[in-house]
Amino acid sequence: MNRRRSIWTKTACVLVAAGTMYGQRGVGDWMTGHSDAQRSSWVRNDAKISVASVLQPGFQLDWKLKLADVPLTPPVMIDFYIGFRGFRSLGFAGSTANGVTGIDTDLGRMEWQKTIPVKTPQAVAASGCPGGMTAGVTRAIATGYPPPPTGRTVGRGSPAKSGVGEPLEGAVTLKPVPPPVAAPVVVPATTPPRRVALPPSPFVPRVQYVHAISADGRLHSFYLSNGEEPDPALDFLPPNTFAQGLMVFDGKAYATTANRCGGVADGVWALDLKSKKAIQWKSRGNVAGSGGAAVSPDGTLFVAAGKELVALDGGTLKEKGAYSIAAGEFSSSPVVFPHKDQDLVAAVSGDGRLHVVDGAAVSKPIAVSPVFGTPGYAAGALATWQDAAGTRWILVPTAKAIATWKLVDQDGGLKLQAGWVSREMVSPLPPLVINDVVFAVSGGDGSTPAVLYAFDALTGKEIWSSGSTISSMVRTGGLAAGGSRVYVSGQDGTQYAFGFPIEH
Repeated sequence: MNRRRSIWTKTACVLVAAGTMYGQRGVGDWMTGHSDAQRSSWVRNDAKISVASVLQPGFQLDWKLKLADVPLTPPVMIDFYIGFRGFRSLGFAGSTANGVTGIDTDLGRMEWQKTIPVKTPQAVAASGCPGGMTAGVTRAIATGYPPPPTGRTVGRGSPAKSGVGEPLEGAVTLKPVPPPVAAPVVVPATTPPRRVALPPSPFVPRVQYVHAISADGRLHSFYLSNGEEPDPALDFLPPNTFAQGLMVFDGKAYATTANRCGGVADGVWALDLKSKKAIQWKSRGNVAGSGGAAVSPDGTLFVAAGKELVALDGGTLKEKGAYSIAAGEFSSSPVVFPHKDQDLVAAVSGDGRLHVVDGAAVSKPIAVSPVFGTPGYAAGALATWQDAAGTRWILVPTAKAIATWKLVDQDGGLKLQAGWVSREMVSPLPPLVINDVVFAVSGGDGSTPAVLYAFDALTGKEIWSSGSTISSMVRTGGLAAGGSRVYVSGQDGTQYAFGFPIEH
């Protein structure tokens, strides 16, 4: 009887743990530049961050870590990893000096670090061609939309606690522990997206990698756990290109090249990881933005280049259509989002307008904003989220602030309606959204260090700032988030993590 009870107890523990892993693995992580395949920069379900919680004392610098090299971007994440060292939360950051670093994001310490040897001499930095490694690292990702807000949070809202009472309360007395107050999660009133990326089954063993492109154009794949590279790197891009937006899905790696660095035409590249063959689509103008291509759930790639927003078949890179603007050129990477039965795509042009097109028929715009930004300012990338009323918001960095637009049904069509504008900032970077909070960085300049701000996503009211915590400028990659933390990469090589500290 005791043996049977023991077996049932162990089985129940396994099932509970598996259910926890299923809820926490995969789609909840910040997987690639700007979070997901759509480049939305939106964390939909977080256990602790909300307007109400950030207004209370406790949200602060959790840790900072000085790296030997300048980080390219804040890290990509895995918030619940089970490896040979137990349960871990890990982040992975690339550096300009061809380095990749694994970070224990709970403890703020380096887990592993690798410097990638390059086969060809590294080019000297020139105007528009920074040299070294230029694309941030990535993890393999699904192209479906991340699950919408559900009202239920995943991840750890508080440190583990014992069920045994405090001293003098009795060793056998179970002390009730109140559940953590989870952040109120915005639940859209509209129908959930049609194609949603589901977490992988925890019962299926799989090897997980972090991918990086070195300055000589080779694609490297490292084990998440220890940074080892089990297989030879694959030839992908020509050496010394200005690569951006590295993404891996459906057995292929994708990246964009810009500014004709390395003497290479701008465009989109795809590498089949099985056949090891690479192909390129050459753009008719300079590839815009910091996020590279954005992907709709059916695998279509969208890239802004010159005066065109182009749709490409993910398998062949053949053009499926293009939208052209009359004035200026595009200045941001696209972002993809669902609206009813459509996949919509938005990007900003250099004359200071926001353009929205139908991903299935990109040649004609659905909505175009009036001029609101400073002409010539490179927005870099956008962010988007949907509020509880079902309203779609698009967030755009301008020269001095974050501007927001709402996509609304009006007169039988869709219109862009101006929303709030943030406080003034110095060279703001692309923002991100966590639940109902917008985080944005004032990038700073030679005399002014960067500052991280938090705003109410519905009203634009400033609810928190990092003050003088960050000691340098922030120039690349924007922000990343995961595990109730927001990550900022300083130009001096310091990685900052802001959040609610937990006990260790």
